[in-house]
Amino acid sequence: MPIPKPHHLIYGTLIDFLNGEELTDTDDERIRQRLSRMMVETKDYPRESLVPRLKIETLFSRCFVTSTIELAASLHEKKFMIIRYGPGSLVSRERAAIAAARVLSPKYRIPLAVVTNGEDAELLDTRTGKIIGYGLHSIPNYPTALKILDQLEFLPPPEAMRRERELRILNAFDVERCCF
Repeated sequence: MPIPKPHHLIYGTLIDFLNGEELTDTDDERIRQRLSRMMVETKDYPRESLVPRLKIETLFSRCFVTSTIELAASLHEKKFMIIRYGPGSLVSRERAAIAAARVLSPKYRIPLAVVTNGEDAELLDTRTGKIIGYGLHSIPNYPTALKILDQLEFLPPPEAMRRERELRILNAFDVERCCF
């Protein structure tokens, strides 16, 4: 049986911008770190309002998948936006980001999701699934987020059957298929 080759170049380690954790240094991780830095230095978010690398684990049809949410942004201790990164096309990542935002919190659906490839971004309304902004500049900065917080809809979490459908979507979109 062939041994899988790693599909990421590893440059060593780096220190996480938000929490100082030592991480494997890859091209993708460098982009994730740039996103974190942008949220703090350009978008004015306090570091403590951003949580990196949240996970959602799913198992369907003997396929175990760990989905990562690169960043979750909170206001008043309530997550209001997630950011998911992936190289390439954004449109292929929209539905999984919406599913993740709908199931990440057990108490409510997170109203906003961002998909980005590090150069471009889409801001999504997770209630409707519609794109409400294009480009990294469409990610609300901290002062704007504070202003719009009262306008955001924090719907109740999906009921059991709907939650399972969202988790299945996340599982199907995030399964890692790699070359040998």
